[in-house]
Amino acid sequence: MFDVRWLVLLHVTRLFAGAYFLVLCQRGQLPCGFARPAGWGDIVVAVLALAVLGATRTEFAKKLLLIWNTIGLIDIIFVVFSVLRFGLKNWQSMHALRELPLSLLPMFLVPLIIASHVLIFVRLARAERKLY
Repeated sequence: MFDVRWLVLLHVTRLFAGAYFLVLCQRGQLPCGFARPAGWGDIVVAVLALAVLGATRTEFAKKLLLIWNTIGLIDIIFVVFSVLRFGLKNWQSMHALRELPLSLLPMFLVPLIIASHVLIFVRLARAERKLY
């Protein structure tokens, strides 16, 4: 069985993606209405992932993991729907996400992040069942 910490560590990449969204907002290459909430949300989730990793040996580690995982999944779903909303309103506004290197986010990283959140929920549910 794999270690959940590796799944949490994957989310540190969101720090870089979030910061880059903010840079692209400043450059006018992404709509700030999308980039600011998505960027800051990703940065917060990434920093909290580091906190979760640091607290893995504590008594409240599972509860912290559950809270972080819920926040992280809500954030990434918000990002996906925001991309759709802005892209449907003005498809050119999301041009940066259709070109390399950012096209790797919707094609590769976002599905991995969503899958990792689901896997963490599954692991937490299995751990909870073993307690009863």
